[in-house]
Amino acid sequence: MRYVVLIAALATTAFGQTAWKAPRASDGHPDLQGVWTNATLTQLQRPAAFAGKATLTDAEAAEYEKKDIKSANDQDGASDGPIIAAAGSSGTGGYNVLFLDRGSQLERVDGQKRTSLIVDPPDGKIPPVTPEARKRLGQIMMSYGRFNTVKDRPISERCLLGFGSTSGPPMLPVLYNNNYQIVQTPDAVMILVEMVHDVRVVRINGTHPPANVRLWLGDSIGHWEGDTLVVDTTNFTDKTAFEGASENLHVTERFTRAGPKDILYKATIDDPSTFTKIWSVEYPFVSAPGPIYEYACHEGNYAMTDILGGARKAEGISKK
Repeated sequence: MRYVVLIAALATTAFGQTAWKAPRASDGHPDLQGVWTNATLTQLQRPAAFAGKATLTDAEAAEYEKKDIKSANDQDGASDGPIIAAAGSSGTGGYNVLFLDRGSQLERVDGQKRTSLIVDPPDGKIPPVTPEARKRLGQIMMSYGRFNTVKDRPISERCLLGFGSTSGPPMLPVLYNNNYQIVQTPDAVMILVEMVHDVRVVRINGTHPPANVRLWLGDSIGHWEGDTLVVDTTNFTDKTAFEGASENLHVTERFTRAGPKDILYKATIDDPSTFTKIWSVEYPFVSAPGPIYEYACHEGNYAMTDILGGARKAEGISKK
């Protein structure tokens, strides 16, 4: 009899309620389907103000959140503010707080507010890059000043791929459009990204193509480890260059249903050609009402034509 009581106790929480169990898809694996958001005020790298502090108390977090939101609101209409400028609008007035959708709180994992998305290294910083990477990145930065053709401009500027690795992998929160829809079958998992309507397809128990096949979002194959979907992505091009990464980038993602309204997401970044250490990010995807609406980036946008035309005009003036 005492064994029955012990088993019953283990199956309940401290409040006497039955422990939550993840809903199951038709194949018996946890159901990841739905619309989710990873919007958060937590930055990728830990701010200097929080050096040595991986987490904050709720009171500390509330104070930071209040100041962060006030700072964004105070900048509304001032296109050279640090938050708005980070979106590429400095001096243009192209963005204001209407566009921002970073949520209202720092991320919470295991009941604690985190000060950075990066959890390894412990300092919450991207590891230093290699000498090879510094040289490569220097060449890339020099190319950003070219305006000869549309193809000279970055792919996110051309609205071919979301900026800031919003599509991933890893799938990072950015300033807005942080919604994702997951559709799951026994053979594949599809992730629709709100930003630039990018789509990722994870083939379950698949194999990567030959090394000469390269994709902007890499090639993703998945398998289940218990209740966690593990996604392995390789075969990147040199176009996306996540945080300066090379085409040798290897990303391992883990999706775990942590509760009725959240998925715990962890991604490990490995690229010896670029980073001196392997590093990892971790944060929740929270259930969102949806749906995900169509994203139209360049409709009625004459900026690219004007940029190129202006560059040609300036060249003509400079030659006179």
